[in-house]
Amino acid sequence: MRWESGQLAALAAVVSEGSFDAAARVLHVTPSALSQRVRALESAAGAVLVQRTRPVRPTGPGRTLLRLARQVELLGSEAAAELGPADDGDRPVTVPLAVNADSLATWLVPALAAVDGVVFDLHLADQDRTVDLLPAGEVMAAVTSQRTPVQGCTAVPLGVTRYQPRADREFAARWFPHGPTPEALDAAPMVVFARTDDLQDAWLRRVADAAGTAVPDPPRHHVPATADFLAAVRHGLGWGMWGPLPRPGARFEVLEAGDPDVVALSDDTVDVPLHLQQWRLRSAVLDRVTAAIRTAASRSLPLAPT
Repeated sequence: MRWESGQLAALAAVVSEGSFDAAARVLHVTPSALSQRVRALESAAGAVLVQRTRPVRPTGPGRTLLRLARQVELLGSEAAAELGPADDGDRPVTVPLAVNADSLATWLVPALAAVDGVVFDLHLADQDRTVDLLPAGEVMAAVTSQRTPVQGCTAVPLGVTRYQPRADREFAARWFPHGPTPEALDAAPMVVFARTDDLQDAWLRRVADAAGTAVPDPPRHHVPATADFLAAVRHGLGWGMWGPLPRPGARFEVLEAGDPDVVALSDDTVDVPLHLQQWRLRSAVLDRVTAAIRTAASRSLPLAPT
């Protein structure tokens, strides 16, 4: 079956922008014309392709055609570039990426800034869940903790994000006068990035296993942004897994201000391996993006223990 490129572009725009009105503005057509293109594509596919909710979400068949639409857009942009110099009206190709918050706040943005001729549509999710956006067709690549490639994708290691339990110096003196014992950890407030964040709990399980006690269950502050999470620890709101820590010789600006007032509760660290998964698609643009990401990661992230 042949698919009409304008209809595929309409589907991709509706999903990316979240509504028919916003997609129509991006494509410079009326909402009615855009809706007609999507309905024509649905008629050709013999299935409903989008849930007309707010935001618009693709159905199962819609995700299949969304992947095709992204590929057509990417390969079409590359073909135009090979045929001749870009016109003033040409738009750069959009590459949607799924990333976790800590990577975005530390090492990833400089990597993306080094790629010319591309605009990025970043989808933020926990590193355990970014990979879910690949088969859905919503992104072309994902920074993820998942090592096993999802169907239609490849996976390469990037390094690890390394964290250490730390606290403000006065907070540590108040709550841990005899060190981070299970009893003290059960009482001291803890800062957690999100309700799906297991970093602190992973370390608490280690402490409990070593001591042969129940796992501490401290009071929790939820602070779902990397810089704000670190600020919460710096200001004594609670202790937390500090990081991600860069590899020796590298630096992350978000970690530096006020660091002398933050002390380690233990020499122990928790490592979260990161991988880059991407569509199995021959594309010069996607190759440039992934090469920049891998180079930045190799300069910034500690290597996984062998």
